[in-house]
Amino acid sequence: MATRIRSRPPKRQWSTLLTAERPRPEGIRSRPNGWWLAVGTVCFGAFMGQLDASIVTLTYGSLRAEFHASLAAVEWVSLAYLLALVALLVPAGRLADAHGRKLLYLYGFAVFTLASAACGFAPSLWALVGFRVVQAAGAAMMQANSVALVTTSAPRERMRSALGVQAAAQALGLALGPTVGGALVSALGWRWVFWVNVPVGLVALVGGHYLLPRTRARATVVRFDWMGLVLLVVAATSALLGVSAASGLAVPGWGAALLFVVAACVGSGLMWWQQRAAAPLLDLALLRVRAVAFGLVGALSGYLVLFGPLVLVPVVLASQGSSDLTAGLVLTALPTGFALAATGGDRLLPHDLPDRSRCVSGAGVFMSAVAALLFVPPTIAWLVPVLFLTGLGLGTFTPANNAMIMGAIPAPSSGTGGGLVNMTRGLGTALGVALVTLALHQVGGGAQTGVRWAGGVLVAASAVAVASAWLSPSGNPGRRR
Repeated sequence: MATRIRSRPPKRQWSTLLTAERPRPEGIRSRPNGWWLAVGTVCFGAFMGQLDASIVTLTYGSLRAEFHASLAAVEWVSLAYLLALVALLVPAGRLADAHGRKLLYLYGFAVFTLASAACGFAPSLWALVGFRVVQAAGAAMMQANSVALVTTSAPRERMRSALGVQAAAQALGLALGPTVGGALVSALGWRWVFWVNVPVGLVALVGGHYLLPRTRARATVVRFDWMGLVLLVVAATSALLGVSAASGLAVPGWGAALLFVVAACVGSGLMWWQQRAAAPLLDLALLRVRAVAFGLVGALSGYLVLFGPLVLVPVVLASQGSSDLTAGLVLTALPTGFALAATGGDRLLPHDLPDRSRCVSGAGVFMSAVAALLFVPPTIAWLVPVLFLTGLGLGTFTPANNAMIMGAIPAPSSGTGGGLVNMTRGLGTALGVALVTLALHQVGGGAQTGVRWAGGVLVAASAVAVASAWLSPSGNPGRRR
């Protein structure tokens, strides 16, 4: 009697487990509104990214006292994070297009969570700065994929609504940052500002493993453009350091000028190299698409206007004798208006209103609001409605602008496009903080004078956003996609 031998299925290799994307359970994949679960998971990363951006500044005083460091040295806790994030967003998007957006997103959250724990245990200031660079690498892997995961998960007709929810999650993180940071530093110490990311990261990792969809369309990358990465890092670092130096960083004047020269030369070299590299880091073909090019200019200007008041308002209110808590409460008017417009704008505005019209109208609203800073007194009674209207305009503009950009980008390159969007946001954030600080630093006058100069910077950025939206192609590429 022959013995029947059962064949066992081959065991999955560890390399496969670490590099393969797990499919969603059938019950989630087949649900009519199951895509909202994926959007909600991405919102964890969007929320934590903005919360971390606005919460760390609350630790400066404690860091200076514990490590006996100057303010210029402590600022590198934020500066190192921002520089690494801007430099790595596009490379992370390219890797995600080739190897899977869900995979890179989950790895990014794991790196971000582990680095957050390490930041809390940092024994010195420069160790903290180093851990922040690692944390930014994880954040880049998340943020480069966030827009792509939302646009590939949501149905075409609901893409703008999904992007609005993601933008609202970012606004909520931005709004809660000062309050949460102040409470944690006062009650538990500065280390808990970083440790608070750990439980949220663990929940997001489990949720993303089961709720995020696998990557359907992947781009083929023959080789990685390491030369392009080095040039991008040097150009971005030099430019942001130059702006920071002009804003009051302890760098001599000739050093700031040299940084700008280096940034211009290396940036030109980057463009030259990208036209000749076999597998370029930046897809210049995307930048030749009119909707993408003008949309990225609008995104940079919009985030400049969004983050500029975070520097302006506390300085102005402090000069009037107001507390940090008062300044934080006043600032919540801006992200509150942003969140309301981003989540409810689709229901209040006509459904068939093109994205280009939404961008123009939203940019017009926040340009009018920041222009009011040039004429009204900088009191709480005036600042709250001005900030709220600015948020409403930005909340209308940002989701529609993102939809226009992503709608004009082919699906296999959506990760690269998302990286470009988030890199532009990072540059806009840095310029918003630096240029408003530069205006206040150069004026050196009273609150009213400082508000007018900083308001002029915000008005100019708003005008650029209006122009970029007006010059974008007519129609609604977000819906056509």
